[in-house]
Amino acid sequence: MTDLSKDTCEACNKLTPKLSWTQAKEFLGQLQGWKLDEKNHLQKRWKFKDFATAKKLVDAISEIAEDPQVKHHPNINFGWGFVEVTVWTHAIDGLSKNDFILAAKIDTLVI
Repeated sequence: MTDLSKDTCEACNKLTPKLSWTQAKEFLGQLQGWKLDEKNHLQKRWKFKDFATAKKLVDAISEIAEDPQVKHHPNINFGWGFVEVTVWTHAIDGLSKNDFILAAKIDTLVI
């Protein structure tokens, strides 16, 4: 298996292949602390001791999402002491390999 964090995201559109549940579970096994929610989206939550650290993670995730090699964007919810990230491919209303690449890149962050 390749290291997803080193892969490049492909441009998405309505023809982007949607991953099967089995494929998604296989990719999920390469991530740290992520889960598939009831909508078949990837989700992860972090807890911190303050707002500033939560914001620092959000800023770092934003940098990854905007990287020209990625250009794939999560939904982010954060506040005092927490960050929640939800990832799915909007164009297909499901999961694609890009979602797991983004999640793997986020997993490389040290905050």
